[in-house]
Amino acid sequence: MSPLNLNLTDLIANVDDDLPETAALAKVAEAQSRSHTLAALGDQLVSHYVAIARDDGASWAEIGDAIGVSKQAVQQRHSPQLFSRFTDLSRHAVVLAMEVVRTYRHDHVDTDHVLIGLLDEPRGLAARLMTEHAGSAEAVRAAIEPLMDPRGKKTPRGHIPFTTANKQALEAAVQASAELDNDFVGTEHLLLGLLSVDGKAKDALATLGITLETMKPRVTEAIAHLMAQPRTTTD
Repeated sequence: MSPLNLNLTDLIANVDDDLPETAALAKVAEAQSRSHTLAALGDQLVSHYVAIARDDGASWAEIGDAIGVSKQAVQQRHSPQLFSRFTDLSRHAVVLAMEVVRTYRHDHVDTDHVLIGLLDEPRGLAARLMTEHAGSAEAVRAAIEPLMDPRGKKTPRGHIPFTTANKQALEAAVQASAELDNDFVGTEHLLLGLLSVDGKAKDALATLGITLETMKPRVTEAIAHLMAQPRTTTD
């Protein structure tokens, strides 16, 4: 019995339902894209329980044995605590950023990809704030797309590295959360992180008048409003 409420028949049916008139070759590309998304979510699932195991006192060697890889391999892949406080939506935005990378056939994950990932997660506070300021998600997308690298020739395989600027932006997002006394990193913190680091996302947003100075007060106000509602977390 599968431990997930998910099976191959359902996955095939979803692709066929979403692309009913599409040729089989195009469905191959769509299936590959969805496979990458599932793999990324699987990595996050493993990282979640790795963090819990570490909190329980398990060594990296023990965790490596449980996964079937070396201590060095598991530590390199799952040790970063960067994503430990990310919300489901902010994690999903990063997964969507990776999908943007594969769509454009780039060999790295940069701030422009994360910006589009935030836009593609409309449930997140970041997307709502950017859309409200720019007038539409399309306006934000139109600002970032001209700054992106040209499409590559081959779809990347395996691990896709983050650029230095993107790593700095993700770290800045964690710092922004701490400065606001939040115990989570939401899409809004990711937006502040992108605005804190020189890069394509910051440059594109600046053309729309979206800067760290203009957005931080709005994020602070929005979080305070959401926290006052009968719920326990924000986006």
